[in-house]
Amino acid sequence: MNLPNKITVSRILLIPVFMFIMLFPFDWGMVTILGTEMPASQFTGAMLFIIASVTDWIDGYYARKYNLVTNLGKFLDPLADKLLVSAALIILVEMGLAPAWMVIIIISREFAVTGLRLILANEGEVVAANSLGKIKTWTQIIAISALLLNNFPFEPLHIPFAQIALWVAVFFTIISGWDYFAKNKNAFLNSK
Repeated sequence: MNLPNKITVSRILLIPVFMFIMLFPFDWGMVTILGTEMPASQFTGAMLFIIASVTDWIDGYYARKYNLVTNLGKFLDPLADKLLVSAALIILVEMGLAPAWMVIIIISREFAVTGLRLILANEGEVVAANSLGKIKTWTQIIAISALLLNNFPFEPLHIPFAQIALWVAVFFTIISGWDYFAKNKNAFLNSK
């Protein structure tokens, strides 16, 4: 359990805290930032989500810089991302801020890729996320953050950045999933 893996585990442990703050009916009042208004509990949850998301970059940075890449890290890091993103997306549907069909596409891709990872792991292969997978993750994080922050700082400008970001995230979710399956199709072709 090296430092990057501990950071990844901390991201997983932040998920229930994030969920509790977002789903429990706290009445902490409202927060207004540069003309964008939201409940204080939603702002707090958004900050927790962003902090948890940034740990994804931090653990990867330390793992690569200090040559601490492990199979456990290759497994835990994408799992932590999927858990965090899935929890946030489901909460956004509950809040009426994201369409359920888009969330279903994103979460379905995550289940499918996780299933493929399990098949590959059974064959002794542990596959780290590629560049498209990382772009997918960051577009999802940006879209979720913008939605949680009620389109801040674009709301006063009447620019639907959060909705555009969600469309971009869905696009990269589909493309990266297709790429992952195309590159690992032998897992199915060679199966008995």
